[in-house]
Amino acid sequence: MSSASTEQHRQLAAQQGPVKVAIVTVSDTRTRANDTGGDLIESYVTGAGHQVVFREIVRDEPDQIGALLDRIVDETEARVVLFTGGTGIAPRDTTYDVIARKLQKVMPGFGELFRMLSYAEVGAAAMLSRAVAGVYRNRVIVSMPGSPNAVQVAMSKLIMPEIEHLAWEVAR
Repeated sequence: MSSASTEQHRQLAAQQGPVKVAIVTVSDTRTRANDTGGDLIESYVTGAGHQVVFREIVRDEPDQIGALLDRIVDETEARVVLFTGGTGIAPRDTTYDVIARKLQKVMPGFGELFRMLSYAEVGAAAMLSRAVAGVYRNRVIVSMPGSPNAVQVAMSKLIMPEIEHLAWEVAR
């Protein structure tokens, strides 16, 4: 895609109005009172004039994560679903496994770029991240790590610069 057509797509996407977003924090320990990653995502989304239409914390249990994703797609108008947490390699980290199985189209560039940007911040530990993004039932699904620093990198460098374009592409 040429930069001219990318810019044209961004301009068309911006005309569609605020993007409706769902936020899911995957954690066995977070509550609404200490969900710093979810709060950070919400501040990026609303600060850019978009709308959070759903927000929830779910335990790191594969069946609960998958059921919640389906519920969001079935019952909300969210065009973009942002997951945070559960993307590492520890036994309890299952978000990637659930999301990767459901994606109908994978956007490998998200994970690649996220790990590249993270490498500049945390060095070789960036390889432990299983951040992933793609499309499921005409929704953009993004799964990023749960640390506030990782959320900041993903949101500021990757998601927010393209959120309108992403939502527009899957809605066409």
